[in-house]
Amino acid sequence: MCQRPPVEVDVRTGGRINDAIHHTARDLTDDQWGVLDPLTPEPKPRNDGRGRPWKSRRSVLNGMLWVLPTGAPWADLPEAYPSFQTCHRRFQRWVRPGVMKGILQALGLDLTLRGALDVREAFIDATFVPAKKGA
Repeated sequence: MCQRPPVEVDVRTGGRINDAIHHTARDLTDDQWGVLDPLTPEPKPRNDGRGRPWKSRRSVLNGMLWVLPTGAPWADLPEAYPSFQTCHRRFQRWVRPGVMKGILQALGLDLTLRGALDVREAFIDATFVPAKKGA
């Protein structure tokens, strides 16, 4: 297995903090991961033992949480995360049974308890929705 050379990137722009574990400034803290770890299902290995090893649930979730608030296409996912195909495929697997809903609710609760989120008054801007002709 070949080792990647160390990467020096400005952390303020979302670059890598620790190249060995590929964490960026936007990634989940250890405390947040401690809450979310039990909510994320362990991938089941194939019965025949074939295929590649699964990427860590934490790194894939960090990739998802980079894409979701930015609105960027999955293909624009930075190299600090697993491939966009892996993150998107796992996202789809977690949305169907409601895993992502539980994750987002747990993150919202964590932010609320820390006083960083107050949803008693919220505004939704839907200017990105195009109007139909003649409407």
